[in-house]
Amino acid sequence: MTRIPEDERDIMEKAIYLPMVLIILNRDLSVVTNSPFKLKKPYLNLIEETMKEIQRELAEVRQYMMKNKLQVIETKRDDAFTMYMFIYKGYEENHNYFNPRIRNKVQELLETYLSKKHLS
Repeated sequence: MTRIPEDERDIMEKAIYLPMVLIILNRDLSVVTNSPFKLKKPYLNLIEETMKEIQRELAEVRQYMMKNKLQVIETKRDDAFTMYMFIYKGYEENHNYFNPRIRNKVQELLETYLSKKHLS
């Protein structure tokens, strides 16, 4: 049983997922930059604007975590699972995440951010 309230755990999970989304977008940015697309600018703008939005949100998450004494530390990783230690107001909890679940969540976030940009 976790002592961490769901809303705070969601914020802590964002501290895991958002940097991964940024890594993927960075790779995509270099792929598009080096690709033979005729018109690269729209793709580059979409990726760059999405990255800026995620960076802003990640900064807010980090600020909130600092203010509320929350930490997330990766403690162990293997082919199937990644373990994180969540430190919540002095309490330590270990959370094990199935790597395909992490990948699916990152993909879901990426789709959400990109579709927001597409609709705006």
